[in-house]
Amino acid sequence: MNSGDYRLARSNARLPQAEVEMKFAHFLINQATDAAFCLGENAQFLYVNDATCRMTEYSRKELLTMRLHDIDVDFSLHDWSNISSQGSVTFKSRYRAKGGRIFLVEISINYVKQQDIEFGCAFARERSDEIVELSVQKWTDELKEAKDNLQQEFSQLKSKEVELKASLSLLRSTLESTAIGIVAVNFEGDILSLNQKFVDMWQIPESLILSKKCPRCKAFFEKQLKDPQAFNRLIWEVSSQSDFESYDILELNDGRVFAHYSKPQWLEGKIIGRVWSIWDITESKQTEEALRLNAVRFRTLAERTDTSTFLIQGTRLCYINPAVEQLTGYTKEELLTGFDIRRLIKSKKRRQVRKQGEPAKFEYQEMNILTKSGTERWLACAVVMLDGVLDFGGKPVEMIAGIDITDYKYSELGLNQALEQAKQLSELRARFLSMVCHQFRTPLNIVSFSNSLLKEEVDKQTQKKIQPLLDHIQKATEQLSQMLDDILFFSKAESAKINYEPKPLELVDFCNDLVAQMQMSIQQIPINFVSKENSVTACIDKKLLEPILNNLLDNAIKYSHSGMTVDLELYCENEQVIFQIKDRGIGISAQDQQRIFEPFYRGSNIDHIPGTGLGLSILKTLVDLHHGQVSVESQVDIGSTFTVMLPLIKSEFASSEL
Repeated sequence: MNSGDYRLARSNARLPQAEVEMKFAHFLINQATDAAFCLGENAQFLYVNDATCRMTEYSRKELLTMRLHDIDVDFSLHDWSNISSQGSVTFKSRYRAKGGRIFLVEISINYVKQQDIEFGCAFARERSDEIVELSVQKWTDELKEAKDNLQQEFSQLKSKEVELKASLSLLRSTLESTAIGIVAVNFEGDILSLNQKFVDMWQIPESLILSKKCPRCKAFFEKQLKDPQAFNRLIWEVSSQSDFESYDILELNDGRVFAHYSKPQWLEGKIIGRVWSIWDITESKQTEEALRLNAVRFRTLAERTDTSTFLIQGTRLCYINPAVEQLTGYTKEELLTGFDIRRLIKSKKRRQVRKQGEPAKFEYQEMNILTKSGTERWLACAVVMLDGVLDFGGKPVEMIAGIDITDYKYSELGLNQALEQAKQLSELRARFLSMVCHQFRTPLNIVSFSNSLLKEEVDKQTQKKIQPLLDHIQKATEQLSQMLDDILFFSKAESAKINYEPKPLELVDFCNDLVAQMQMSIQQIPINFVSKENSVTACIDKKLLEPILNNLLDNAIKYSHSGMTVDLELYCENEQVIFQIKDRGIGISAQDQQRIFEPFYRGSNIDHIPGTGLGLSILKTLVDLHHGQVSVESQVDIGSTFTVMLPLIKSEFASSEL
């Protein structure tokens, strides 16, 4: 302890304890190396220590009249409301000394409240050495940013260079792959650019200098042309005012023909030359000559044939052969001079329009014509549309070649009348069969009813003797009744009087009910029903499906041995609902399978088993009404499998469109 401190301690010993502590605190804060100060309202300096005066170069008296923003350069950059709300915070800022020096300080502020007065206690330490570091870092960052920008620009330029090279390569590939020759010529007559096709077309040697200034080059082209002056005018003599497009034909001495199309080449709003497209049209010219030759051959052939040949353009005749004159009674001059084709042709089927560019297709038509004498004749015609016929202005022409079928048409009319009569006879037979069935059913019902009464009146003495006879009568009556039902149903099917009315039907339940009903009357042969789906709903006519399955199951039972099982399987596949009935009975021979669906046809191995031979024929008709299919697989003494396939339609609207 030095003498000054000793004196302070001795003098303080005589003072109250609180004052002693205050003096020691004041002494201690002034001895601190860090600046310390207190801030009041509006950041007014309330107290500063000696270190604050030394750092700011202001006296204590001057600072106590100032506010913090008078020395804090970055005062406005700090959120003081947020700082005061946090209570304690440390941050960096720049201060300006009295002499103008700006330096960096690190500040720690604690906001306290005592006796309703809020003030901040701050400690500040100069960090001038960091300014230099920050400046260097900033300069380094700026250099790095500039370098990154340069690298990015360089990368973009490289990318554009690659894209430009790719575009040029694509353009060159396009020019080289095209089927036409391309050449660009400037006003001095120099060929600036050309593709390989141009070189190949003109067979230009590599040593040739492509310029009109080169006499050898001009001589090379002129030597190949029939009209050298035309080439000079088109290629070499190009004017800067040539802003028009042109199309020309050049004929070569070797027989080839080139078509030339040119347009001006523009650069920044000025014409700097012309670009030529050149292609070989030799084959087109040859085709044109071939067409002319074919036209001559056609006329020669048409003049000698007996087939009537017309060429029609719009509503007028362009050409007829002598056979047309003989058929119609008109002369060639009458038909080809202002004659309206509608006076000759009364009717014909509408011709289908052929799309542009499609090959010509012959179409069959039957045409009714009116001759000059007023009689009608029928022609069977082959009709074709010909495009670009040179003799008729290159416009489409309809060619008709026909033969007279008038006698055939009259025969066809007689045949149609015979068919109509046959249809009427079929309907008459159906009505007759229906009437006969109804007439037979009445006495048959009487016999059946009488037989039932007799059974009730038979006594025990005569029952054993008479009962078999009554059972036989009952069985015969049922067979006759079933036969009448089959004949009546067959007559309706044959005359197309059965209505097809499909409605949604749950097939699994339907099949279960059907099998249960059949098993109630027939118990000797079990029916095994299997469905791969738990539920199948389809639009099917229930009143038609029931006889289909009844017939197949009844046949399977009838032609199976007692105790054998009949299988009924239901499943869906490829948008079809499939019913498959399999038995293990007598089977059907391969020969009988060919005719098994014909009416009244029965298999050769059925022996004494009763039947009409109408069941499968009716079944086939009902399946056809559903637009379905039925098939059979069978082996004699092994069994038969019938498969019925019907469209799997799930809505009434869709089924009505069938």
